[in-house]
Amino acid sequence: MSDYRPGREDFRRFYTIGTRWGDHDSYGHVQNIVYYSFFDSAISHFLVEQGTLDIDSSPVIGLIVESSCTFLAPITFPDRVTVGLRIAHLGNSSARYELGIFRNDEPEVCALGYVVYVYVDRASNTSVAIPQSVREELRKLAD
Repeated sequence: MSDYRPGREDFRRFYTIGTRWGDHDSYGHVQNIVYYSFFDSAISHFLVEQGTLDIDSSPVIGLIVESSCTFLAPITFPDRVTVGLRIAHLGNSSARYELGIFRNDEPEVCALGYVVYVYVDRASNTSVAIPQSVREELRKLAD
């Protein structure tokens, strides 16, 4: 792994989330699984805000098929977390989000991850092309 740590300028959209007392483990760090919750919350906020996801009734939904997180520096309670989003790849039926976790006002990520969504028909659970309205919003996050 290189020594390069992306900064805030490398991301297109940001969401701020506060840590909670119960997020940390016995070592005093936010638990690894919570980072994935930060990723999921930021992506869902983006899609709902853009009007491209109605959680209860959208006929096409994105399902996570792959994810990863590299931990570079710890987060603790009561840190403020900012999640940066960008789209690294936009395919016919899939999108790869890259996400950076920033602690408080620090300029470089303390965790870097990605999440791959495959878009499926909600009723049949089969892969479909990303709807045009969703694609247009995702392009705004692309490099």
